[in-house]
Amino acid sequence: MTAGIEEFVARGARPGRRWLAAFRRPLAWLPLGYLALLVAGSVLAPVLAPAGPVATDLDHVLAGPGPAHPLGTDTLGRDVLARLLYGGQVSLLHAAIVVATVVGVGVSGGVVAGYLGGWFDRAFTWVVDVLLAIPVLMTLLVVLAVVGEHQTVVMVALGVLVSPGLARVVRGATLAVRKELYVAAARVSGLPHRRIVAAHVLPRIAGPVIVQVSLLAGGALLIDAGLSYLGFGAQPPDPTWGDMIAQAASVIDRQPWLLVPPGIVLGLAILAFGLLGDVVRDATADHAGPLRDRLHRAHRAAAPALTPRNEPTTALLSLRGAEVTLAGGRVVVTDLDLDVGPGETVALVGESGCGKSITGRAILDLLPAGGAITAGSLRFAGADLALAGPRAVRRLRGSRIALISQDPVAALDPVFTVAHQLGELVRLRHGGSRASVRERALALLRDVNLPEAVARRYPHELSGGMAQRVAIAMALAGEPNLLIADEPTTALDAAVQAEVLDLLGRLRAERGMAILLITHDWAVVSAFCRRAYVMYAGQIVESGLVGDLLAQPRHPYTEGLLGALPGRARPGARLAAIPGSVPDPAHWPRGCHFAPRCPLATPECSAAPVPVAEPAAGHRTRCRHHAKLVPGGERASA
Repeated sequence: MTAGIEEFVARGARPGRRWLAAFRRPLAWLPLGYLALLVAGSVLAPVLAPAGPVATDLDHVLAGPGPAHPLGTDTLGRDVLARLLYGGQVSLLHAAIVVATVVGVGVSGGVVAGYLGGWFDRAFTWVVDVLLAIPVLMTLLVVLAVVGEHQTVVMVALGVLVSPGLARVVRGATLAVRKELYVAAARVSGLPHRRIVAAHVLPRIAGPVIVQVSLLAGGALLIDAGLSYLGFGAQPPDPTWGDMIAQAASVIDRQPWLLVPPGIVLGLAILAFGLLGDVVRDATADHAGPLRDRLHRAHRAAAPALTPRNEPTTALLSLRGAEVTLAGGRVVVTDLDLDVGPGETVALVGESGCGKSITGRAILDLLPAGGAITAGSLRFAGADLALAGPRAVRRLRGSRIALISQDPVAALDPVFTVAHQLGELVRLRHGGSRASVRERALALLRDVNLPEAVARRYPHELSGGMAQRVAIAMALAGEPNLLIADEPTTALDAAVQAEVLDLLGRLRAERGMAILLITHDWAVVSAFCRRAYVMYAGQIVESGLVGDLLAQPRHPYTEGLLGALPGRARPGARLAAIPGSVPDPAHWPRGCHFAPRCPLATPECSAAPVPVAEPAAGHRTRCRHHAKLVPGGERASA
């Protein structure tokens, strides 16, 4: 059992290793190569340097680059290249001491505080707040006055002074990881805390830590050079980059070149650390980008040829053979055909886990990281958005295509009033003066039957029905042609549901807006929609006019859903229920996805994918035995 849990928690820890991909990016090679070159040059200074760092050549004082001195000489005739190489030993060592101290104090303290919580976390947070209030440079000068030339002590003190910033970042990241289920599973399995932290917490926070450490390393180099420039660093004749810059500044009127070598070396080192941090940040924060781009390129290269069907070509939204894939290559929607005409109300019906919401989000390119439409076509107003890419969808999102999510409160920012959030959308879509924006926002509230006083309220002051109306008003701000309503009445009571549906119906009639309603409620479908698509396990299993589906379902899954409605059961009879549950996409049957739960299933149903049949005009079904279903939900004899 412990081994199984170890495997489970190991799977949870793998996402934290995504930052390793940063070092495979071409953009990371340049800063890594430069820093490696600096370290190698400093370590091999006795071999590479043309002379010792304190050897003088008084015949060539302040000389420019030449055969004897590739980078010239300083005021005492010392070779600049040699002093750069030997100076790197001191400057890089000081930066390493600062980084080691910051990692030792900041990372360890932040991880322990975030993982343990409780009184230790509160005390640690208080100490961090106090340390953040202490001015770093002034305190460092005090330490210099006390310890004198002990540069190691000064660098350790610098590391301690700047570690609270990293500690706060690490603590926040650890608090989030501590709540993950795989960490709870590791605790339940009896793994010691040190093992959990080392194997499952640290890999998840490695990305943010590397970003912060890279920036701190560049800052440490800069501070070390500044101290040396002011005369507080290593004392002559020991070379440091900061001391070389100070000497060059004193003779810049006589030999400007002397400032170039140490300035370029130090500046590029700081830039390399910063660039390395940016690469890691991009790899950890937007790792979906490359995968999404590859999926779009693959779609461009190998999209299947589509067979035209005798369907209206004037559909506002049309999907043909669409396939939706999430990160890891997991297909969650396949062979999807769906049409929504201008001004039409269409329902997408099915149990939870069938892929309804994923379909709605795929239309808007709002899939989870790594998700994309990888086959088929997605056309809106004649343009194939799946081929056009994310930018084309972003231009349509919120203006021509809008979304109402399941949780209306989640669509509202808790720190801003309704007027502010509506006004922001109106200003983005239409522009205008402050007065015109406010008037348009109030008009939107009136359109959704809300009083103007609601504009001054915050989201927590709204009821569920009011929040849903505000969400509808926000969706209407861009005057969309298509509104995707994802379970818009799920969390509302029956009376408020009816009001919201009436409101959507009125807005559709007034604005000529098409609505794709994602729901599992057949009562809502029958009262609101003209056509419906029944979805099961990532496939459309039946589609047609709502009246036809209610009167004569042509798929056992549709029949099962309708049989569970209270209004269709005989008086005193128990409601029917479909046995089993929707399978995970990784375990879809090879043939009919509904076969394991279907009372009509035969071996041929599981042998191969089931083609779509059309038993009546406009009424399609993905069932080999649709003829056995007759009006009233009763089955014909075989």
